[in-house]
Amino acid sequence: MNFSPPVRHLFGTDGVRGRANDDPITPDLCVRLGGAVTVAARRAGGRLAPRIVIGRDTRLSGPMLSSALVAGVMAMGGHVLDCGEVPTPGVAHLTRVLRADAGLVISASHNPFEDNGIKVFGADGFKLPDALEADIERLLADGTLGAERRGGAAIGGTEPIADATERCVAHLRRTFPDDLDLKGIRVALDAANGAAYRVAPAVLSELGAQVVAVACSPDGTNINDDCGALHPEHVRSAVLRTGAHVGIALDGDADRVILVDERGTTVDGDVVMALHATRLLARDALPHRTVVATVMSNLGLEHALTAAGGRLLRTGVGDRYVVEEMQRGGFRFGGEQSGHLIFLDHATTGDGVLAALQVLAILVREGRPLSELARVMERLPQLLKNVTLPARRPIADLPELSRGIAGAEARLHGRGRLLVRWSGTEPKLRVMAEGPDSAELEAICDELIELARRDLGVET
Repeated sequence: MNFSPPVRHLFGTDGVRGRANDDPITPDLCVRLGGAVTVAARRAGGRLAPRIVIGRDTRLSGPMLSSALVAGVMAMGGHVLDCGEVPTPGVAHLTRVLRADAGLVISASHNPFEDNGIKVFGADGFKLPDALEADIERLLADGTLGAERRGGAAIGGTEPIADATERCVAHLRRTFPDDLDLKGIRVALDAANGAAYRVAPAVLSELGAQVVAVACSPDGTNINDDCGALHPEHVRSAVLRTGAHVGIALDGDADRVILVDERGTTVDGDVVMALHATRLLARDALPHRTVVATVMSNLGLEHALTAAGGRLLRTGVGDRYVVEEMQRGGFRFGGEQSGHLIFLDHATTGDGVLAALQVLAILVREGRPLSELARVMERLPQLLKNVTLPARRPIADLPELSRGIAGAEARLHGRGRLLVRWSGTEPKLRVMAEGPDSAELEAICDELIELARRDLGVET
């Protein structure tokens, strides 16, 4: 199956991203992008003065880029609803409840503070599909934006949404079962000095949890800095030091989460999907008895779902493709191994805080520690290796690599999986092998990388 997205030049798999104040992430681009989104919303049948929600994470460059986006929206006659520092899923939620025509998030997710990016949500709170992002790129390039500028009383406006954080907290509280609370539960929380530094502690505290805060003091430059979902060792230390029942590590915009059990063991998105889905399957409450995940999810997740009477449907890498498949097929739950978990009954995009609350609800209802709950799936050894090569050529045009892939797949047939793909943004080949024998996986990955080098004339 071909999981390759349509070709776009500005938008990647998760919006526009790069080093802040370098091309393409400049104030100039943000003015034009804010204008293009506003014009696209108007042309799509929205208001003459489209309402655009804007939110951001805690990066130093956020206010600069936000100001530029605001200017672009207003220049085209749009009205900005400025939500300040809120998580990405919060912007998606606020776009819907404030009845806006689009939402803009200024964030580079788990990247270092020097980077930044722009994500776009539609009026329904979902990330724009590839085709609509391509339409916005054409609008930026075709020279028609200037004719759409407004003057006089038609220039747009802006208003702060002073209770944006409170609205996000209230929404998250509503996703937690009414008959449960978190009294007596100690939670170590690492907010990555990012967008959820206020929202996450507030909702956990309001539900009764004792919160041990880690990396909840942003200064503009410390977002994701040796903390958060990419560095769960810090929340692990807090769990072991304080005797917490659970550790929660978010990324910079809080759309993903990695958990740590009371013994300090990491619990990733695959385990969370297995844990939640098996409970839904037991109640016959999982539509089509199907979970949607990407090709990167461990085969152990597939085995756990099959044993519980369910199935796993795989997509290309990226939570947007998981969501799009869920919408197409009428599925309600899915996610990524990396911790993007999508609960369509509650949210339109990955939400790390929401996912953590669902796990905590299971922990409280069943009265069992997370280490025991996490045994729901047995993970197969999985090895991922990357190699940078001179050019990105279709794998079908690399004969030695293609033959090697066919041979490796035959060796793993019935016991494991093989995935060979190019990075979406750079000439980097990614080789993932999965199966019961770690030494065999190592040999397969090394062999395929060597074959790819030969095909491209790279000396070793």
